[in-house]
Amino acid sequence: MIFNQLKIKGAYSIILEPYLDERGFFAKNFCKDEFARAGIPFEIVQANVSLTKKKGTIRGMHFQTAPKAEDKIVVCLRGKIYDIALDLRKDSSTYGQWHSEELSEENKKMMLIPKGCAHGFQALTDDCLVQYFMSEFYSPDYASGVRWNDPAFHIEWPMPPTLLSEKDKNWPVS
Repeated sequence: MIFNQLKIKGAYSIILEPYLDERGFFAKNFCKDEFARAGIPFEIVQANVSLTKKKGTIRGMHFQTAPKAEDKIVVCLRGKIYDIALDLRKDSSTYGQWHSEELSEENKKMMLIPKGCAHGFQALTDDCLVQYFMSEFYSPDYASGVRWNDPAFHIEWPMPPTLLSEKDKNWPVS
């Protein structure tokens, strides 16, 4: 795995290094020792998967508040997504800034979103299968979000949204 620190402190782009042969490929998408060597403590307590059927759908911007704040690693197993980390840590030098990465089955990239950052993505193809590795259990009482188009953050999405959940449409603006 290749770890690239992003402009948001604690956020990383992680590139898998597949072993190729005539059968296809094999790659580690998590190794606690490799994360530790990169200086990234991460303990998986839950793994989630989502299927987004329609290109243009936005999921986000989600996070959990303390004491159930979570780090998450996001990987696109099928299709292609525009993945976003938004820094909501008031004491951070990058507060209010966001970073995007294109994640796809072809580029085999993942993104690590640290505690205190919101996460969301837009499907760039139909039938996107996305997996999340979480450092904290889902806790509905601590689940929160910000509006995908909150004018305080000026997130630039690649296309107009085709579908949003009612919850994502109605997160408060800053």
